[in-house]
Order: sequence, then C-alpha cells, then structure tokens
Amino acid sequence: MHTETVHITPYRAHAWVLIALLALTFVTITVTWIDLSALTVAIALLIASVKAYIVLTNFMHLKFESSLFRVFVGMVLAIYVLVILFTLSDYLFR
Repeated sequence: MHTETVHITPYRAHAWVLIALLALTFVTITVTWIDLSALTVAIALLIASVKAYIVLTNFMHLKFESSLFRVFVGMVLAIYVLVILFTLSDYLFR
C-alpha cells in the first residue's frame, strides 16, 4: 500500500515567490543596461541560477523531497555550473 503525502503551500508563499522572481527579473534587465563587459553575462547567469533555484524549491517541491533526491539534483547543478564556467572561460579568453 502506497501512501502519498500532499504538500499544500499557502497563497502567501506563492505571492512571495512571485515578488522575488519579478524583482530578480528587474535586476537582470537593469544589469544588461550597465556595461560591465564579460561580467554582464556572468551576473545574468548567476541571477538566472538563483531564479531556477527558487522555482525548483517552491514549484517543484524540492524542499519536501528526500536527501538522496536532493543529492542527485545537486550533482546536476554541479554539472550545469561546470558547463557555464567552461563557456565563460571560452568567452573571456577570446
């Protein structure tokens, strides 16, 4: 017999997530107006990663999952960071 646990998040939490995502989007747009050369792309990717973390933890309910599943997601994120670092290193040394 399989029992499922349902995680109900309040509307207030969704509202805070919406406000955070909108604020981070505004920051991303503002950063693109400022000329920081190669750092512009790095900062935009960092902000996008923070937004992805917010979506993963809240809308995909990662904060309610087991530790093993979190480790797997962490490994995928580590590979993502490596790919971004390799891309940025290629961009910086052109």
